Order: sequence, then structure tokens, then C-alpha cells
Amino acid sequence: MKMENGPLTGVKVLDLSLLLPGPLCSQHLADMGAEVIKVENPRLGDLTRYLTTKISKGEFAESGAFLQLNRNKKSITVNIKRDGGRDVIMRLLKDCDILLEGFRPDTLNELGIGYEQLKEKFPRLIYCAISGYGATGHYKEHAGHDANYIARAGLLALNGVKGGPPVVPGIQVADIAGGTLTALSGILAALYAREKTGRGQFVDVSMQDGAVPFLSLMLGDYIATGKEPERGNDMLSGKLPNYRIYETKDGKFVMLAALEEKFFQTFLRQIDREDILKNMPRDDAGFAAATQELEQIFKAKTYAEWAPIFENPDSCFSGLSTLGEVLKDKHLRDRGTVLEIDHPQLGKIPVIGSPFHFSETPVSYRIAPPAMGEHTDAVLQAAGFTEQEMEELRKAKCI
Repeated sequence: MKMENGPLTGVKVLDLSLLLPGPLCSQHLADMGAEVIKVENPRLGDLTRYLTTKISKGEFAESGAFLQLNRNKKSITVNIKRDGGRDVIMRLLKDCDILLEGFRPDTLNELGIGYEQLKEKFPRLIYCAISGYGATGHYKEHAGHDANYIARAGLLALNGVKGGPPVVPGIQVADIAGGTLTALSGILAALYAREKTGRGQFVDVSMQDGAVPFLSLMLGDYIATGKEPERGNDMLSGKLPNYRIYETKDGKFVMLAALEEKFFQTFLRQIDREDILKNMPRDDAGFAAATQELEQIFKAKTYAEWAPIFENPDSCFSGLSTLGEVLKDKHLRDRGTVLEIDHPQLGKIPVIGSPFHFSETPVSYRIAPPAMGEHTDAVLQAAGFTEQEMEELRKAKCI
């Protein structure tokens, strides 16, 4: 893997987060050059090592999800519920810029290593906590998962087809948009602020909060009209014939997203049916009639027969890619959005690359996703722990 000088070179992160939102955030930081130390419990480790299908070669096996979320990190095992484990955290923080965690609010405060205990001892520390509902408010203590956050944020009620029930998305909207990316933005802003003030701060990230901005367009309409939007019957959710999914003759699906009239005209010109737009009344009845006509047109040809129009740059028309097709997509390959990294046991592993492209300080892929506790000795030695101290920590089951 090529070594580069990323924009966060010299920044050190202690990552206590697990599963998806926090680890993806720290991977973005690591790709940008930060040194990320991933802290796992000695008895179990990050649950993504166990909860998903594993990739194996010989006697070695690792979770596919873990491989997607943990490159460029060093893994150490520390039991933060033990006094000795918390002492390890405190000593490591002397040299860290950022602490990232994803526990319920106040969990680390109760253990004596929360922001309230750390802010005076480490005034430059940026402490980012990702939780479902944030560190304050009525839902603060509530457990939850992605679907709960988007339900309470108002997104889930709007997701689905007209006349049908709400549909849970097959992707983690609040976890990634509300958690990962909101935390990443907050951390980078706090780093910038620290350059001016010399002080760190607490970055409180709520996955529900981060999901609510998805309502921006719909809320604008609601404020103007006082009408609740109807699921599956909004301009961008199925009302318009030029912005919806259509089924092909062979049971596959295509997406027409020609929202502007000029793009819709371009698409219709490709199929020699410009009359559809010309004769379409701009009302619900007109939209419904045009949709019905287009449904029949799309069902008259197979997916392969429609595919040539995907290449027209002004049609806003595309197929629905499978995961296998995404991994082979030439555009994504050219941009490094999909690539392979070298794993010492598994060989070349396809991964999602960094979405961040810098002209002067490019991201880099330096370390394969680590084995659990792979770097415990090296990290603790670099922090000044002696062999005797580490042996005592092992006997006490702190590492």
C-alpha cells in the first residue's frame, strides 16, 4: 500500500466506538492520515467481527463487514471496566487529539473517563460521542437502532409506495448520515477551532438529529401549505412520471430521474415518444396517465435493450446496479471508490475506498484491517509501558 502524506497526518485518535457509525468515521479519519488506535474488549472485541458472514482462507477468517470498516487502524485490547484498563486509556490520551466513542450518554462519565473528567486534564482533547438521541433531551437514555432514529426523525413514515405501508430502508441512513458523517464534520470543525483557540471541546452527535435534515425539502412544502406529505406521492417519491422506477420486460428495474423538462425531453427523444411530454397536462391526472403509458413502454423491452440509453449523458436514465456490478463499475474503479487492499492472510480484498479526493494531500491505504489486539504491545510500549507493567495488566485481565 502506498504511503502518502494525508491532510490529518500527525493527528492521533483513540477510538472506543464499535459496530458501524463510529468505526466508519474513524476509518475516514485514518484514510486522511490520522493515526487511529482502535480499542476493543479483550473478551469479545468489536461485534462486527462476529455478526456478519466471514471471508476465510485456510484457518484464518474475518468478517466481511469488519474488513470494510477498519483499515488503517491499530487494534489494542483494553478492558475499560477495570481500573487498570482505565489507567491505560488515561496514559494513551496524553498523546491523543481525539477520543471517539459510541456508548449511551454518561456511560464513560460513570466509569470516570467521560468528557467531564477528561476536559481539565486534557484541555486540547476533542471528545466526540455518537449516540442515538444525543447527550441531552427526553430520549437521552433510550436504546435504539437505525430504524428507531429515522422513525422518530419523520423519515420512515415517508418511505414507501403510495397506498402501501412504510418500508424500512435496506441501508443504514441514520447510522451513516446521522452518525458517521455528522461526527466526521463535527470533529474536523473542532480541530479547526482548536487551531485558533488552543482548546478542545465536546462534540455531541445524535443520529436522530443527523437524520432530520433529510426532511428539508418536504418540511419547506409543509410549512408553506400546512399539508402533511403523502407517502409515495411526492415529486421525488413517485408522483412524477419522469422521476420513478420502472419494471422491464424481464422483471428487472430501471430508474428514470429526468426531473428537469429538458432531460425528460432528451429521454423521450431517444425512444421517439416526445408526444408524451407535449400532450401531458401538468396535474395529477396527467402525471398518472403518462406514468401508465411509460409503464407499458418499459415493459415492452428487456433490461439489456434499455441499457444503451444509460450511456446518454443527458437522459438521467440508469439501471439499478447490483453489488457485483458496483464492484466492477469502471467509473467507480477509475475514481478509486472501489478498489482492493492487500490483507496479510486473505490476499486482495475488495473494499469501498474513501469518498474524499484531495489534490495536494491525498488519502492513503496503509494498514490492512487488524486482528483483534494485534498492536496492543507496540502501542503500549510506544506510550511508555514497561514489560513488567504490561504483564501485570494481563494478569489483571485489563489487556
